[in-house]
Amino acid sequence: MIFEKALSTIKKYNLIEKGDKIVLGLSGGPDSVCLLHILNRLREVLDIEVYAAHLNHQIRGLEAQQDALYVSQLCESLGVTFFVKSINVPQYCKDNKLSLEEGARKLRYEMFFEIKESLNANKIAIAHNMNDQAETVLMRMMRGTGLQGLKGIDYIRDGVIIRPILDIERSEIEAYCEEHKLNPRIDSTNLESIYTRNKIRLELIPYMKENFNSNVTESIVRMSNSLKCDNEFIEEEALKHFRNISCINEGNLEIKIEKFKNLHKSLKSRIIRHGIKNVLGDTNFIDQKHIEEVIDLEGENKIDKRIVLPRGLFVYRQKGKLLFTTKEIVYEEIEFSHKVPKNGIVKIDEANLIIETEVMPINKYKALKRDKSSKWFDCNKIKGGIIVRSRKSGDKIKLSMGSKKLKQLFIDLKIPKEERCKVPILHDDNGILCVGNFRDSEQYKVDETTKEVLKISFKKI
Repeated sequence: MIFEKALSTIKKYNLIEKGDKIVLGLSGGPDSVCLLHILNRLREVLDIEVYAAHLNHQIRGLEAQQDALYVSQLCESLGVTFFVKSINVPQYCKDNKLSLEEGARKLRYEMFFEIKESLNANKIAIAHNMNDQAETVLMRMMRGTGLQGLKGIDYIRDGVIIRPILDIERSEIEAYCEEHKLNPRIDSTNLESIYTRNKIRLELIPYMKENFNSNVTESIVRMSNSLKCDNEFIEEEALKHFRNISCINEGNLEIKIEKFKNLHKSLKSRIIRHGIKNVLGDTNFIDQKHIEEVIDLEGENKIDKRIVLPRGLFVYRQKGKLLFTTKEIVYEEIEFSHKVPKNGIVKIDEANLIIETEVMPINKYKALKRDKSSKWFDCNKIKGGIIVRSRKSGDKIKLSMGSKKLKQLFIDLKIPKEERCKVPILHDDNGILCVGNFRDSEQYKVDETTKEVLKISFKKI
């Protein structure tokens, strides 16, 4: 019965094709042992090659060594080539600041892919079952997942990872192992209610069965399967938009904010997940609350803000884009200060800028056709010499509506944080004449009393 169920799932989702080379994750427990036995029966039928990979986590001492011995003996009896690797997972997790669950999973999959590549295999088989599916959906629900999470574990992921016994209950698997005298190993840590999944398995689901629905596992799985179709459609649409509004720049992922802002929220969530996956390789340990935090960065008032997500991912709100990167951006402050002649040129290498100045009588000023690329000031209102420099903390400029701090002015003008230190600030003994080409002070304005005018022009080098 179980064999037929697994074969039906394989055919329905096209999990295995003729000639496939499959690496099976083999813990020695009932699920993976059952799957190994089923795949071994299918070797000749489907013309496939099967290999087994076992990781000793070095968590359970002698018990773990016995697991490895059992796996090797089982594979030898079935004529299956097997690989065993031992890694001190607790130490690895401590060194990399990961939970045991996260670290063990990461190392397992790294091993699976290493073996896959070395064998030139094309599939990795994982022995998740129906109970795992229900537990996963409940875990994600408690983390506040959306539709993407509620659809549960995929039968096939990225065309590589397959789960042929996902439609089979744990009790059926145990019965299969008993029928075929496979004598699988039992991981004692699965019986301890110290991990979230174990608490769900040992406490929550039994409580739900007893008090609400005796078929709760099947009900949860049925719900997740019914959501898969809807999710697939929305996911396809999201992927189209993601490809349209994103790009890779210097190894970082960028999402164009203007196009992103106009999309439906359900698409935004998925686009962000695609962005995270592009940078980290997957979205493990990324919850819906993290997605909401990223979406919140789209507002114009959030320019130059950043958030830090799990696994060392930084998301920066820059002008015109969201930037996803694993590298923390530290903005280098450029400092410069130069005297500005009233007739002449000053070159500012730090800002890639040339400033040209010219003093002229008011009559010439009035006769000129003035362009917006130049600034015009009353010479008589300028006190002392003119200095051009980079910004300083506390800088203010006098505008028509009163004085404004340059920090707020830069925010209002949406000047990126990394560019602010390059904006030339011109001032005399009394105050700031202008902030580059962006704003002029009211106190140096040309008026009916002006006799001489100072022209200032900015040119990029």
